[in-house]
Amino acid sequence: MARVIGLISGTSVDGIDAALVDISGTNLDINIELLAGATYPYPLDLRERILAVCAGEAISMAELAELDDAIAFAFAQAAQNIQIGHEKATLIGSHGQTVFHRPPKDKKANTSSSSLGYTLQIGRGAVIANLTGITTVSNLRVADIAAGGHGAPLVPRIDAALLSHPQEARCIQNLGGIGNVTYIPPRRDNWLEKIRAWDTGPANSLLDLAVHHLTDGAKSYDENGNWAASGNPCEPLVEEWLSQDYFHLPPPKSTGRELFGVTYLHQCLQDAEAYQLSPADFLATLTELTAASIVHSYRTFLPQMPQRVLLCGGGSRNLYLKSRLQHLLASVPVLTTDEVGLSADFKEAIAFAVLAYWRQSGTPGNLPTATGASQEVLLGEVYSP
Repeated sequence: MARVIGLISGTSVDGIDAALVDISGTNLDINIELLAGATYPYPLDLRERILAVCAGEAISMAELAELDDAIAFAFAQAAQNIQIGHEKATLIGSHGQTVFHRPPKDKKANTSSSSLGYTLQIGRGAVIANLTGITTVSNLRVADIAAGGHGAPLVPRIDAALLSHPQEARCIQNLGGIGNVTYIPPRRDNWLEKIRAWDTGPANSLLDLAVHHLTDGAKSYDENGNWAASGNPCEPLVEEWLSQDYFHLPPPKSTGRELFGVTYLHQCLQDAEAYQLSPADFLATLTELTAASIVHSYRTFLPQMPQRVLLCGGGSRNLYLKSRLQHLLASVPVLTTDEVGLSADFKEAIAFAVLAYWRQSGTPGNLPTATGASQEVLLGEVYSP
């Protein structure tokens, strides 16, 4: 058994999710026990600097180095805090903070410099290891990208280990800043080869940006989706937005704030002017886009519809979004991973603890059917204190 810390800040950039877990077993036959989970918000000035870089603001190499160090210090502090009252961990899996993501130019995995993807997560693992005194695995996406993959999503193998079912086909739908899905067929025969996963598109990213815009920065998110729930979605606008190329691109595929960010929101605001929507109607329409794009992707790209959908991530607490997903999926039950014994709030942090555990044991962490990589690879660079 190993005691491992998982750390991640996602595309919502709302803070660092930390999970302290005990992990035992090998490969897919693992057991996890969540000992503690917490979210540590970024200092406001640090969050604003990260969001500016994610939005494409130019910075110098010196400024990038300062930002890299600031994030590493924040991650190390989160790792220290999550251990308070517990025996010390022996390993950290740190995703870091994504500030740039460029998918491969085509689906076929190869190593041509003209077609490889690129991703950058900052918050140096070497700094975290030395500040905490704990071996740290970081830079977990780059090996998959070097093998021709998207470097995302990386959670499907963990989903297979922790959330598969012997009789039931399931979709595990993460609702972070960007949404991603893992489709898991019933756990029999060559089930692992049939797992599919991809980024479905925007989840919280556009909604949070819209709330920030509509309140002049007074609010950063719509609690429980209450504001959106008071409005009415504009269906013609949803249909117009669903024509966006990304939604029709076949998997494997990945995306981020580079596409569904501030520029995209401003285009949405411009499109909405013709309909004279209230702020609540605009939020309801953006929420409907998230729900409709997810369901469209299931119906278009899955071999069959799931028998159950399990939500995780911050958006799983958005009751209006959950209700719209349930409405559009009709008879397919929409639950959260909490209801099958895995924390919806900290599943992503748990996943990066597991990836570090697998890296230490020499177990590949990616699924080529999900990322498009040419082969299974070990994920992450290991830094000793």
